[in-house]
Amino acid sequence: MTTNLSKSLAKGLLPWALPIVLLVLWQLLGQFGVISTRILSTPSAVFAAGVHLAEKGTLFTYIGASSKRAFIGFAIGGGIGFALGLINGLLPIFEKVTDTSVQMLRNIPHLAMIPLVILWFGIGEEGKIFLVALGVFFPIYLNTFHGIRSVDPGLIEMGRVYGLRHFHLFRKIIIPGALPSILVGVRFSLGIMWITLIVAETISSSSGIGYMAMNAREFLQMDVVILSIIVYALLGKISDYMAKLLEHAWLQWHPNFLKP
Repeated sequence: MTTNLSKSLAKGLLPWALPIVLLVLWQLLGQFGVISTRILSTPSAVFAAGVHLAEKGTLFTYIGASSKRAFIGFAIGGGIGFALGLINGLLPIFEKVTDTSVQMLRNIPHLAMIPLVILWFGIGEEGKIFLVALGVFFPIYLNTFHGIRSVDPGLIEMGRVYGLRHFHLFRKIIIPGALPSILVGVRFSLGIMWITLIVAETISSSSGIGYMAMNAREFLQMDVVILSIIVYALLGKISDYMAKLLEHAWLQWHPNFLKP
């Protein structure tokens, strides 16, 4: 029992070993003056800044504002991408009509549209949500489309032999077969979601983590700037972990997801 507990603990801590080593090294280099605090604040200073902002309540307010923008944009862009990928994967005629246009748009860097988005929406919430939605749309669309088209035709034929038709065939065979690819698209788009939001908030915003970073830059608060970057990284890690939990919950039948 003790051996199993030790193994589980070691397995859980192993992914954090390298970040912890880097943090300790970073602290020592800063503490002994190898790295100037004007270039890179020490982890202890960043932690103190985080505690101070948390006590004031502004840190959680900014995190809440950024998270709201991120997940609203993800829901809109991801929902449209999933629906279009589904339709194009199931109905080849729709693919012929729409896929070429989608691929042309996909090759335009969505962050290059920021000047246009500002002209369209101003510097309010709509522009940031639009950029996030546009960024997450393409990975989910492509992976949904690829997942639907990659379902084994033999499984579909077997389902028909067993009497599955239309919706039941779609629910029992096609969606489960495409789900691994769809969830890869979700994980990839979550990373794009935070990257897009970082850029959008640092260019024009009056709240959120990006605003916190830019405001700190104006007052040369290096510790708060580093804190903002770390918060983005942690939010990205949490989002990816949530996606992995969905994988393990929805793909229990898959041999690669038998254990979390």
